[in-house]
Amino acid sequence: MAIERTERDLPFDERTIPQDEGATQCPLSAPAMAVQDYVQKPPEARTPVGYNRSFLDNYSPNISCCFSDNERAHLTAIGQSGIAQQPPGAFTKQILHRFRIDLAWNSSRLEGNTYSLRQTMRLLEFGAMAKGHSVLEAQMILNHRYAIEFLVNGGHDISFDRLTIRNLHAILADNLLDDSSEGRLRKIAVGIGRSVFHPLAIPHLIEEAFDQILAKAAAITDPFEQAFFVLVQLPYLQPFDDVNKRVSRLAANIPLIKANLCPLSFADLPLQLYVEAVLGVYELNEIGLLKEVFIWAYEQSAPRYAPVRQVHGPADPFRLRYDRELREIVGDLVRACVTRREVIARITAWSNERIAMQDRDRFSEVVETLMTSVHDGNIANYRVRPSEFDAWRNVWGNEP
Repeated sequence: MAIERTERDLPFDERTIPQDEGATQCPLSAPAMAVQDYVQKPPEARTPVGYNRSFLDNYSPNISCCFSDNERAHLTAIGQSGIAQQPPGAFTKQILHRFRIDLAWNSSRLEGNTYSLRQTMRLLEFGAMAKGHSVLEAQMILNHRYAIEFLVNGGHDISFDRLTIRNLHAILADNLLDDSSEGRLRKIAVGIGRSVFHPLAIPHLIEEAFDQILAKAAAITDPFEQAFFVLVQLPYLQPFDDVNKRVSRLAANIPLIKANLCPLSFADLPLQLYVEAVLGVYELNEIGLLKEVFIWAYEQSAPRYAPVRQVHGPADPFRLRYDRELREIVGDLVRACVTRREVIARITAWSNERIAMQDRDRFSEVVETLMTSVHDGNIANYRVRPSEFDAWRNVWGNEP
């Protein structure tokens, strides 16, 4: 007999969802706002619903279309990387450092994780856990890192198949769920806090629907349609005990990675709006609000990685003012073979002695960023000899 458990994958429980997120606003159509108005009602004022299999059955790959021709053309235009003919994943490998931090932070933030962007960068680059935050938050972010690397380095091997999606879940759920749940399809009933949606509870039907989702996703030829389809259908099914939405957000990037398009990092997406869009799918089978959120989120994400944005950028007055000090400290840290785990303490001590108090945080942030960007092609900027760089890199690059 199935044991019911409350789904923890969504921040719908008793935690307060921030109401002031996102200074930028996603413009919504009247139908999307109607969905938003409905899901904002108290749960007791909404109609309880169960899983509707026809919502999946009625979707025919390359015949049913979530996006119009104009919408697909718009997404394609802003997502072009300029290297579409290179091997799958080539573009995302070029921007992996920034994308890994962006997606790990934003996807975790959409789960209610309270790490800041800088704290996330420090954790991923230097292994520095933020004080005052739970170990679970750090684990969630680190799991995102390994899951993103799994997808980006997968190239031809990643696809919408059981092996990819189950392993993606296992990586994201590592040390957050019990071992028996990682990468395994759900065999228990779950409920979703503050929602009137009741997911499918029969194990063999969950298996059937899961395989059907993967088969239909694999058959879709348009990468944006693929991405949106899994973003809708995987969480709606809730195939795993937990971590379903994290899986869907990363899996949505599979077709974008393989097509060498700019990836989707969910940058600037307000948590409250995302929650409402997902509830619209769960309780009404309405995709309109989530689709508008998807398009808007891609408009925010894609320009961060477009090659034209990487060629030229405005000079940073702060870096210009502290140019000598920045070159000096980076050179000192490299020549001293400072490890990743030591670097933050060394930067703090150095800046406390030499940098004005009001500038120390910003100075440290810039140095941390520069330290992740040192390579054999720019060591002359820091008066580092090749032999000194090699010695440092052996320590820095091999550190777990």
